[in-house]
Amino acid sequence: MLKTNQLKPIVLSFLMCLGWSAYGQQECFLGIGGQDDETITEVFQLSESQKENLENWSAELKVRNDILKDQAKYLLKRQAQASPEDLMAMSYKYRDLLDSMKQNLRMLDKRLLTIFNEAQYNLYIELCNQLTLRPIYVNRSDNEK
Repeated sequence: MLKTNQLKPIVLSFLMCLGWSAYGQQECFLGIGGQDDETITEVFQLSESQKENLENWSAELKVRNDILKDQAKYLLKRQAQASPEDLMAMSYKYRDLLDSMKQNLRMLDKRLLTIFNEAQYNLYIELCNQLTLRPIYVNRSDNEK
């Protein structure tokens, strides 16, 4: 039988693996809200209205994810001296927070993709295919009306 002090390194390793797997993305994210905003603007030659939307959505993503980051910090701080069982429960909560951040990013990337013109969207698909990443598909028929 493993003692509590022997289980903690195992549980912490498990937590780290959860964090890494949550960020091991196979979807082709644009990366709204990060350092990539300028690159997105240049590569896709965004119009002024698209730039404005990108700026607003980047700010929205920051607010959404800052709340989740604060929750994650609190969760980690609160569990500093926890039992292995508590650490396992915390790892699932932490993974859920990481998943929520990823969903926020996907949602806002998808918003931007819906306002791309045909050439911009085709470039996005082409770049994703070159990187062997799965593009985020949006219903293009809505934009063609």
